[in-house]
Amino acid sequence: MTPLLRRMLVLPVLINLLAALPAHSQAFQGVLTWHNDNGRTGQNLSETILTPANVNVNTFGKLFSLPVDGNIFAQPLYVPNVSIPNQGVHNVVYVATENDSVYAFDADGLSLTSLWQVNFLDPPNIVPQPCTTANIGCVITPNVGITGTPVIDPNSQTLYVVSNAQENGTVVQRLHALDITTGAEKFGGPVQIVMTFPGTGSGSKKGLVNFNPAHQLQRPGLLLLNGSIYIAWVGTHGWIAKYNAATLTQEAVFNTTPNVNIAGIWMSGAGIAADSQGNIYVVTADGPFDVNTGGPDYGDSVIKLNSNLQVEDYFSPMDQSCRAMHDLDLGSGGAMVMNSLPGPNPDEVFVSGKGGSPCDLFGTTYQDPFYVLNQHAMGGYNATQDQVIQTVGIPSVFVYGTPAFWNGPNAAYIYISAFPRGQGGDYLRAYTLTNGQLSATPVSLSKDRYPQGATPAVSANGGMNGIVWAFKRQDSLDNNPGTKPALLEAYDATNLAKLLYNSNQNPTRDQAGPGTKFFPPTIANGHVYLGTQTELDVYGLLPVSLSPATESFVTRAVGVTSPAKVVTLKNVQPRALGVTSIVASGDFGETHTCGSSVTAGDTCTISVTFTPTSSGTRTGTLTVTDDAPLNTSTVTLSGTGTFMKFNGTTLPFGSEPVNQTTAVKKLTVKNVGPNLVNISGVMITGANAGDFAQTNTCGASLSSGASCTFSVTFTPSALGARSATLTLADDDAGSPQTVALTGTGS
Repeated sequence: MTPLLRRMLVLPVLINLLAALPAHSQAFQGVLTWHNDNGRTGQNLSETILTPANVNVNTFGKLFSLPVDGNIFAQPLYVPNVSIPNQGVHNVVYVATENDSVYAFDADGLSLTSLWQVNFLDPPNIVPQPCTTANIGCVITPNVGITGTPVIDPNSQTLYVVSNAQENGTVVQRLHALDITTGAEKFGGPVQIVMTFPGTGSGSKKGLVNFNPAHQLQRPGLLLLNGSIYIAWVGTHGWIAKYNAATLTQEAVFNTTPNVNIAGIWMSGAGIAADSQGNIYVVTADGPFDVNTGGPDYGDSVIKLNSNLQVEDYFSPMDQSCRAMHDLDLGSGGAMVMNSLPGPNPDEVFVSGKGGSPCDLFGTTYQDPFYVLNQHAMGGYNATQDQVIQTVGIPSVFVYGTPAFWNGPNAAYIYISAFPRGQGGDYLRAYTLTNGQLSATPVSLSKDRYPQGATPAVSANGGMNGIVWAFKRQDSLDNNPGTKPALLEAYDATNLAKLLYNSNQNPTRDQAGPGTKFFPPTIANGHVYLGTQTELDVYGLLPVSLSPATESFVTRAVGVTSPAKVVTLKNVQPRALGVTSIVASGDFGETHTCGSSVTAGDTCTISVTFTPTSSGTRTGTLTVTDDAPLNTSTVTLSGTGTFMKFNGTTLPFGSEPVNQTTAVKKLTVKNVGPNLVNISGVMITGANAGDFAQTNTCGASLSSGASCTFSVTFTPSALGARSATLTLADDDAGSPQTVALTGTGS
């Protein structure tokens, strides 16, 4: 792969920072692992389609949905140009569910049925594990299947995933290696996950702690590193296992609390992270900690291990014991690992979990610590002062997620969002990163809050066109599984105060399925993939752009056709658009220049007219049906009809000398409706109302079919164009009726 440095030499001010970014090339390889790369930075730097200019509710939205058989907690993965036997070459999005299924879908919506699907259940002998037996309090409900994000090896075209099922009454977890082109098992898989570790803690027998799959949730994303697969668990203990990617042979095991219990590895689903030297990093939850006194138990710690799962270093905060007592586990957040940063500490780890009261006092307020660690001197444990590069306080209490990073045109940014219970949520925050140091306070904040925090993701074309994406869960974390739709939001990466898009801006078109928890959106090749409880929702540039999105017509007399208003249709797709039909409903009509096909990138025009059939507000819809993925595009139409019909909508007087009065001009209004209309007033208003005068024969009412006359004169009081509006107010549903008055003083 070509290093990012080659693509961004135009940014000399930030040149020293570029080596910290994951390598990428112009040939986009896909989203193959949780949060895009093994450092878990959450950035796709090869996004050339989506930009801050085109991600808005008028041109971006939900394109299609792909139904699945269970909750999606794993991040969807994406591989371009996959050759599927007997089905051709496809961009493919891979989705895993809690019903132990893995799907391969065409990522562009060319087919809404799966290219292939495998399911690891086989009733009645192999069935889902009910959450009630999983020792996780049913935070995932009703079943526990595939939870951790799989990982894909593009070289061998293999997807690695861990299943969880009840086989003949016993819970079994298995590591699968699936061919990404067919879903077939590879390398003699699957293999059952069985392991032990020396210790005397929970579940131990004769000095060995046994892995109990029924009480161990495979929550973190899998890691593929140097030919090995690394897998982690949360539950009775924290476990890590290493498997050979080519043979599925287990090669190493680690337990975070071998002599006690808990201190699991869950990290809100974050993937196990790795540095450029091949070391791996995990963050543990609450649990006993005794490493500082020679013990083997790592509660509330960031652990650095070598490739054979031997501990190289660790960090446990000075408030460790307080955290353990108050369920403020550091491991609710995942680690983001970066190398070759400018400054005195080029290799760093960024992490934040739960914190705040009563453990973390910053001055006079309790805040959540956001730690910056040195990979080469993690800090260990110091009871009086954390030995870290930096600690920044987040005015919140919980982080359920992992930061994201982007090196923009003028600064490098780190994005994070926390979760203050009972306070309406936290903002999405952007900090700058300079010489390995975070800004003391955020440089920008989103204007809206995230009730449960978020794990952001970034799309950009190198250092340009950065967009920060986030999934917002609207239900409480205590409401499982929840019923409210997931929200997708997008921000300008240089200024989070600028919201580009929210899927609630057009909920009829863009509403997603009910939200799950914690994972980031997947952004690839102009699409954004969002997993929910029932479906994979796919967002992107709308294939057909209709502009404007709404058309409103001024009041027209019943039966009188308005002048046309023009709607422009643009085919945004890279292929021709087949137009099936263009129809205007209600009191609206249309003619168009689109024909049966619009070439890629071309436009055509639709002329819409309004002919009211009754008085009052009239509504309709302009609908374009085509062969694009969305199939239909619409424009909302509205206008007002009236039974009080003037014989003209304008009354021009031409040129008249200043202070001289023109001859009278006549206007007639007729009640063309079936009922008597009561007249409440006549007035002339506007910028030059005093230059016009009127008398009329209308009286207090006008019966059905009757007419009355307005006599209007113009006396310009100054040189130049003069204008006003004659307004008739009445009890017709289309009231008021107006006529534009114009003249010129000479």
